[in-house]
Amino acid sequence: MRRVSAPYIAGPTLDDARRTVVSLNAEGKRATIDVLGEEVHSEAEAQAIAAAYADVLAAIATDGLDANVSVKLTGLGLKVDVDLCRSLLETLVRDAAARGSFVRIDMEDASCVDDTLALYRSLRAAGLENVGIVLQAYLKRTHTDIADLRDLRPSVRLCKGIYVEPSSIAFQDHEVVRRSFVSCLDTLFEGGSRVAIATHDESLLGESLARVASLAHGAYEFQMLLGVRESRAGELVAAGHPLRVYVPYGQRWYEYSLRRLQENPQMAGVIARATLARAIGRS
Repeated sequence: MRRVSAPYIAGPTLDDARRTVVSLNAEGKRATIDVLGEEVHSEAEAQAIAAAYADVLAAIATDGLDANVSVKLTGLGLKVDVDLCRSLLETLVRDAAARGSFVRIDMEDASCVDDTLALYRSLRAAGLENVGIVLQAYLKRTHTDIADLRDLRPSVRLCKGIYVEPSSIAFQDHEVVRRSFVSCLDTLFEGGSRVAIATHDESLLGESLARVASLAHGAYEFQMLLGVRESRAGELVAAGHPLRVYVPYGQRWYEYSLRRLQENPQMAGVIARATLARAIGRS
């Protein structure tokens, strides 16, 4: 698992993440740093994750990195105590604001969606603008969520969604999910949202490129995972498109890797192809 996951995780320490981001920035790519460790089970664990994010923000400022942070709310204690999570999240976003940085609130499984959106809206109501949200195109509720958030003109990372959900709440057919993604993208742009288009799907990249052709770069960016479709990411950057790479790091790399493969078996195929490409490239 360590050998397979190594290209997709910066390493166990913040210094590993810093070196990875420096390298990405040199290639013209932005980064978003994620501290591994979601689904904590105690206030102390949540406080530790929050402290790690404070260190990340300080490192971004000190090193002058072109990077921001992405946070999963279960890592800040969402399932332990919602009020604790709210307090830690607001402190993080205010710290980022003071440093001129940005926080993306990640989206997790369907049981977290309502609380996540409520906390995002509460931050915006408090006047905090340096915070964005993630929406998942495979959830049947997402168009309603977009409509509900329209008044905020939110900064949204749009992805397909990776969690295994029942057909009652999530589209199961791949083509239906693709159509939902494109429809969500159109609706977000029509509402004036800045959209981070997070996909490795070539079909969706093509649809997205057609839609951003007439947009200013500030209205969108592409996002990809560290170590996945690197050559395609390079092509997008070379074509002048803003692109951000998701950079996870931390001691809990094994749980992260295993969970991603369990939640999304298709990712195993993506990783296998990328690993094979690297092997061929070295031969």
